[in-house]
Amino acid sequence: MATLAEIRAKLKSQEVNRSTSSTGGDNAIYPHWNINEGSEAVVRFLPDKDQGNTFFWTERNMIKLPFAGIKGQTDSRPIQVQVPCMEMYGKTCPVLTEVRPWFKDKSMEDMGRKYWKKKSYIFQGFVVTNPLNEDTTPENPVRRFIIGPQIFNIIRSALLDPEMEELPTDYVKGVDFRINKTTKGGYADYSTSKWSRRERALDETERANIDKFGLHNLSDYRPKEPSEAEIKIIKELFEKSVEGEAYDLEKYGQYYRPAGVGARISVPTASRPAPVEKTADPVNAEVKVAETVTASAPAGDSAKRAEDILKLIRSRQQK
Repeated sequence: MATLAEIRAKLKSQEVNRSTSSTGGDNAIYPHWNINEGSEAVVRFLPDKDQGNTFFWTERNMIKLPFAGIKGQTDSRPIQVQVPCMEMYGKTCPVLTEVRPWFKDKSMEDMGRKYWKKKSYIFQGFVVTNPLNEDTTPENPVRRFIIGPQIFNIIRSALLDPEMEELPTDYVKGVDFRINKTTKGGYADYSTSKWSRRERALDETERANIDKFGLHNLSDYRPKEPSEAEIKIIKELFEKSVEGEAYDLEKYGQYYRPAGVGARISVPTASRPAPVEKTADPVNAEVKVAETVTASAPAGDSAKRAEDILKLIRSRQQK
């Protein structure tokens, strides 16, 4: 039987897991995307606490649903609502089930890409060289890193290279990873990031911190798996997004909402519009810098395609 201390620890870990599904002040995540152009952050990746995980990362799949604005607000700037893709949990995703056939029609490919899942990867480790002037750093120096596809492909390619003889997370013969930030086409570019050439054993302080704080179970920091009710909400949000409707904060705010927007809505007056707060989403920041999404109501041919898609979705639901 579990002790009271173990029960309390489990409850606390679940609370942390829930908090990571939205933006917040969790500075355990190292915001490498905030380093200046031309700067380099050196990190040391560590293994997953879960020994059943073959890798030293876990994959995170999210779907971005664009909306024209928030219902009832005079400021109708485009917003996005992120929802977890059910394929992340080894299950069928209702959104991707509808989107996959779109790629068979060239006229639908752009819309299909807009609603396709966005991948990021959760790592953990030490920040060895930090070019950021962070106001505060967590007591536990074992930080989490949210890595986008560009950096991940560099990591993956090196692991497949036969010249890498030792696991880079090895405490004695491992190597650091250098995150370099430049710009390309007006967006952040990390293509010059690379593994260090020399092995570096963890020092006494780093080893002591691992002993003191332990390692993270990386799967704990993925969004919690949606319930059946939440899966239905995801379906509704997807349909309304395709149809070009405004996001209904009162109806859906308790489930999924835009980053930085509270669950309760306060309808502003025309003379004093309340701006939608914009806060960085640390879990997708690296992916966002390479994207510009404009969520506007479909017009012309796009509107016709959206209407046809919605008819198809609803006809399937009635069967």
